[in-house]
Amino acid sequence: MSLWVVLAVNSITLGGLLFLLSAGFSLIFGLLKIPNLTHGSFFMLGAYLATSLIARGFNFWAAALVGGLLVAAFGGIIERLILRRLAGAELAQVLVTLGLSFMIADVCLMVWTGDPIRIDTPGGLQGATSMLGMGFPTYRLAISLIAVIFAAGLWALLDRTRLGAMIRAGVDDPAMARVVGIRVSRLFTVVFCLGAWLAGFAGVIGGPILSVYPGLDQEMLPLALVVVILGGSGSLLGSLVGSLIVGFLYNFGQAMFPELAYVVLFLPMLIVLVVRPQGLFGRQAL
Repeated sequence: MSLWVVLAVNSITLGGLLFLLSAGFSLIFGLLKIPNLTHGSFFMLGAYLATSLIARGFNFWAAALVGGLLVAAFGGIIERLILRRLAGAELAQVLVTLGLSFMIADVCLMVWTGDPIRIDTPGGLQGATSMLGMGFPTYRLAISLIAVIFAAGLWALLDRTRLGAMIRAGVDDPAMARVVGIRVSRLFTVVFCLGAWLAGFAGVIGGPILSVYPGLDQEMLPLALVVVILGGSGSLLGSLVGSLIVGFLYNFGQAMFPELAYVVLFLPMLIVLVVRPQGLFGRQAL
């Protein structure tokens, strides 16, 4: 298989994982205005929890769902007990969420040790699938399909449901949303839990490709930040497009310009910040 095709498939797969990670991050940042630096830790924690669930007899997909729910519950507790008390205090939010990420990393290191843990590829998705005369890893194709399904599901949630209308109203104008009777505080918790669940679920399905190891959170968080900055906070389409862009920049940059891989990744982000600070699909702040 051509190197370019391999890189393209890997880029799309990484883009799918980043979309699941960054979609919730984008909504949290767009609605709560909280730069949640624990989001990468949610990704890693979900993967670690799934390894324990699988060891206790859960199948892969059940472990992914339950692991994501446990992370969502943990995220809801953080939002209710800590972040809600820091509304409007951006520096305090950054420091607290950064501190929480370090604490979660230490707990994971204590419980699961420092050895990398590999999550086995689920049955039925092992091996390769032949397309256009070439063999593609079946599981990587499945992740891409899962990302598309989630993108469609989130779009339907945001654009076709009452909850989605309330979320959009909260993102656009929280004060006006409160005036018309929307319980924005409860909405904050729902969105935070949804974002945490997506991050935890993404960590589990990324496990067969990335493995689970200390420092995984700090590797994924900067990529999610770049996605949100490129796409624009609060924009689902921005998260999808930004994830694909970052996936291609990251993989092709490491393969073609290994000495400048981070330059290739972060330079477009800097350009977007200068030219269009709200991101490619974000709205200009009023």
